[in-house]
Order: sequence, then structure tokens, then C-alpha cells
Amino acid sequence: MTSKEMLRHLVIQQKIQIEKSGDFVKRSIFSQVLAALDDNRVIILAGIRRCGKSTLLKQIMQTRKDYCYVNFEDERLLSFRAEDFSILDEVLIEVYGPACTYFFDEIQNVEKFETFVRRLQDSGRKVVLTGSNASLLSREFGTRLTGRYKLFEVYPFSFMEFLRFQKTKLSKETLYIPEEKVNLIRLFGRYAECGGMPEYLRNNDSDYIQTLYDNILYRDIIARYSLRRQRLVRELVGILASTITLPFTYNSLKKSLGLMNAITVKEYISYLSGAYLFFELLRFDYSVKKQLNSPRKIYIIDTAFSAISGFSLSPDKGRILENIVFIELMRRGGEIFYYAGDRECDFILKDKKKITGAIQVCYEFTKENQDRETGGLLKAMAEFKLTQGMILTYDQEDTLKSDGKTIIIKPVWKWLLEGVP
Repeated sequence: MTSKEMLRHLVIQQKIQIEKSGDFVKRSIFSQVLAALDDNRVIILAGIRRCGKSTLLKQIMQTRKDYCYVNFEDERLLSFRAEDFSILDEVLIEVYGPACTYFFDEIQNVEKFETFVRRLQDSGRKVVLTGSNASLLSREFGTRLTGRYKLFEVYPFSFMEFLRFQKTKLSKETLYIPEEKVNLIRLFGRYAECGGMPEYLRNNDSDYIQTLYDNILYRDIIARYSLRRQRLVRELVGILASTITLPFTYNSLKKSLGLMNAITVKEYISYLSGAYLFFELLRFDYSVKKQLNSPRKIYIIDTAFSAISGFSLSPDKGRILENIVFIELMRRGGEIFYYAGDRECDFILKDKKKITGAIQVCYEFTKENQDRETGGLLKAMAEFKLTQGMILTYDQEDTLKSDGKTIIIKPVWKWLLEGVP
């Protein structure tokens, strides 16, 4: 059992740390989370380690008066157990006073944490949690708090948030001023290279990313799931990183890794996805069975991880652009697929039962690749009866007409800034 004195000392220290003022970048998701504080559901902020969840938590806490906070990532809480929550609650009341809102960072480190959260919720308390393991959080809350929680997924900085971090003044007018446009393109080039991990952008230290990667791999995957074949996990990550945006099958990866069956590959990729390091994209098909059996595509959470030794995000800049577009689509929500018939379209967007959009990504749209890039897009548009599609490039803008259909060609950086006031 964790001692009350140690918990009191820890809570006081964390209180001092969390109340320090800081220069925060306003996250686009902030207002949505704030609005959700008004109902009685548990709020979960989930995302990869160090993507800014704790900072977002601080921003939310600044809007509340009666709150308390604990970060379970603290190594002094390694022996903390579910039965210690009662003592912790006493300490929190002593340090903070009676609290209406409980903020818990990385709570998935405590087994059976959901029982205490349920008890707090039943007593009328508001609970806001962060976690870096999607599958663990959803499994625990799926059994204990079905329908009683709201999940927000937090990603590394978007391009708009990156510009806020760079203190770049932005308005709709600046997108069309020549000198401002040149600066935005330059900044987008840096964003494409460095990604949006907040701390990495502050220190530009590749050792930081290496350490973060090791923590994700060992703490969130190898240790959490008691995996003995550490070398196999690293080899799989290396293969996935080098095949970003490309189709793959579990069987093809099985052969590359020299395994006897594909079940291990499937499990390991689910662990990597649960830790928000990689994401799988399914091929669209009206048959769920065919969809699940078709090749998938893989994407990485942030281009910052290309700095890791052994990672290779290909010199193909078009694939880097496609990865950026995919992560932005994830931020915006909705279902995403890729389309493949005799031609391929990078992204198909689905809202409920309806296909609402089709997007193709290429670094540069030229006469040489025009047939390939428009072919898959037009095929998808025809199949789903879409009158408009989009091709996103590095820095080209145009409109094409074909058989009554419209193709908008737009720079990725400008698409990323849609919604600028």
C-alpha cells in the first residue's frame, strides 16, 4: 500500500508544477473539450506520448475553480494500486479542498482505475483523464462506463497549431498576399520535415525523439504486453516505417519477418496502433468481409519520427504529403478509406452511410502523371456519384472539368488552413 505521507508530498509537488504559468499554444480541440465539461460524462484525452495532452489539461484546468490533479506517470506511483485511491482522495481534499473536477494524467498505468472513476462519477464529480493507450482505455471503459464517457483524440500539432507555435499571424487575407504566401510555404516545408511534436519543435533534438520512441516501444508495448521478442517488434516497426502509405498484407509482413503465421503480426500492429504510433487504413468495399481481407495501408503519427535511426520515410515527398493529409483527416474525424479498382484513389471520406468526398495526393501535378492522378480520382467519383473531387499538391492551384465533374487542385498547406478566421 502506498503511504499517505508520500502521496501528500507528491500531490503538493505536482500542484506547484501544474500551477506554473506557461506560454501555451491554443489547441483546435480546446473549445470542443470545454463544451463537454457541461455534461456528466467522463472526458478522456487520448493520444501518443508527449503530443500535448498534459498541456491541454492545464489549459482546461485554468477554466475551473474547484479541481484537483494527479499525474500517474510519476515513478513514485509505480506501486500505486486501485485500493490506494481512497487514501489518495483524502490527500487531494487536504491539499486542494473539496473538488468538483478531478484531472488524472496517464491513469491507464493503474490497474482497475475505472472502478474509482465510476465511483467519482456516481457521486457527482466531473472526471477528466488522459491516456496514451487507446485499446486499454476503451476496453476498461467499455465494460465499466458504457455510454458514460466522451473520448477526444489528441494529435501532435496541426499545421495551424504549428503556425501558432511559431507566433505567425494568420488570417484569410494573408493566404493571398505574395510575400506572406512565400513565408507560409517555407514554414510548411519545415512542418513537413519536423512534424508537430511540441517538445521536439522547442529543442530540435533528435535524441529527444529517440528517447520518446524507446519509451513508447518499451513501456507502452513491450512491457505492457509482456512481449519477449523485442527484436521482432523493432524489425516490424522498421518495415512499417519504410512502407508508409503503401499497401501491405499481414501475410507479406509475416514472410518478411520470417514468421510461421500472420497472427503475431496482426497483434503487434494492433499494439502499435493502440499506442498511436501507426494507423491502418482499410480499402473501401461494401462487403465488410472483403474489406477486412483486402490489403491495408499504413501511416505514421508524425514525420518527426523519421529522425530515428532505422526509420525511413522515403525521399518520395509525395508520400510524406500523403501521410500529413491522412493525419489531418484523422483530426477532422469521420471514416476514412482508400479506393482501389483498376485505378486507386488515396482517400475516400465516409459520413454515416454516405461517401462524401474523394482526395488524391501528389507532390506535383504534371502532364506526365495527370492520367494516373486523375484516373483513380475520377473512377472513385463515378462509383460514388460525386460531382467534385480534390487533388492536393505541394503548391499548385487549379480547377479541372471532366464529363461534368470538377477536380479542385489545391496546395496541401492551404487545405490545412481551411477555417482560418
